[in-house]
Amino acid sequence: MLVYLRVFKESFSFALNALRNNKLRTFLSLLGVTVGIFSIIAVLAAVDSLDRNIKENLSGLDKNTMYLTKYSFGPTDVPRWKRDNFPQTEYDDYEFVRRNVPDIEESAYVIFGGRETIRYQAETLTNIEITPISHGIYTIDNLKIEKGRFYSELESDTGSAVIVLGYELAENLFDKSNPIGKVVRVYGRKLTVIGVLEKYGSGLGDSPDVKGFVPANFVRQFRNGGVEGLPGAVVIKPKEGVDIGAFESVLKQKYRAYRGLKADEDDNFFVNKLSGLVSFVDAIIGTLNLVGWVISGFSLLVGGFGIANIMFVSVKERTNLIGIQKSLGAKNRFILFQFLFEAIILAIVGGLIGLLFVWSSAMIMNKVVGDDFEFVLSFWNMFIGFALSSGIGLLSGIIPAISASKLDPVEAIRTGM
Repeated sequence: MLVYLRVFKESFSFALNALRNNKLRTFLSLLGVTVGIFSIIAVLAAVDSLDRNIKENLSGLDKNTMYLTKYSFGPTDVPRWKRDNFPQTEYDDYEFVRRNVPDIEESAYVIFGGRETIRYQAETLTNIEITPISHGIYTIDNLKIEKGRFYSELESDTGSAVIVLGYELAENLFDKSNPIGKVVRVYGRKLTVIGVLEKYGSGLGDSPDVKGFVPANFVRQFRNGGVEGLPGAVVIKPKEGVDIGAFESVLKQKYRAYRGLKADEDDNFFVNKLSGLVSFVDAIIGTLNLVGWVISGFSLLVGGFGIANIMFVSVKERTNLIGIQKSLGAKNRFILFQFLFEAIILAIVGGLIGLLFVWSSAMIMNKVVGDDFEFVLSFWNMFIGFALSSGIGLLSGIIPAISASKLDPVEAIRTGM
């Protein structure tokens, strides 16, 4: 055992000396591995961070929440021309669903109204997402109020001219003054601010912090519905413990009957579940991971070829020294370990530098982006980086090391002279 330890120690020392004596070559080899490891770990960490942030944003929502509308939130086999001819989901559909479909805990009607300009005195904010939606969304999305209140069911049904602002939107409009009771102009009409939401931070799509919520029936007073009007959806939250499959079947059956669809006719609507959205997101994240591995793998492959090339050059340059060492009694394993350690040291150090760059980049991004997005470098990703760099060093150095260890001492001395 002591003999092997001594061989390891001396081989390691020879490898370090060789790297120190060829600083430029060592630097170029390190650079190739560093870029490869940086590319792979940066992509993995970015995709993991994206996945984590999306899952956190969806964690507060009930995955069984359904959106009944003419649009599909994910891939569908229904052709585009057919979907375009589906009737809009209107307020009357919402009224039918909430009165006739059993086991609904809460429902709401939303109008996909787009972006508007909001004004308060001299302050004007453009391209703001104003969501016309009925009172039920307060329960469905578990909204939390910082100041004031959310509009009531009566205000929602009668279309009162009131608005609830997101935290950041309220700050931008009113600075530090109390917004409750203030009158703003949206859609060219006056609305009274009755509430401000708590701060949520970044979200999937626009955060609630930069949104405004108004009763859907307020917008219906001056914006047309129907085929040529604003698109809408019925948002449905089933009761807890309900069999979701059975609930969806009953919902579709009753809604088909309401729309007068015959047994042989296809649905002219979609029931989109948030659980399906989560699965769709998982599929996208998996694809991004695969693409990231493929692209970054080429960078790592170049780094590995660089080390292998350097090691073959190193064997060629030190052929004479190898012959002298073997003539003085050096065993094959001593020569093998000497070159193998050199390749592994290059790969590990390059990998560690790559990890350091990823970590530094993550810290900088978190400082710049702030609360909008958290870039996370997990222990698992760091372990992958370390394992990959070690593996690349082993694979890149094994063939040059074996060729060096098998050199005939007499031929090696003669060739090197």
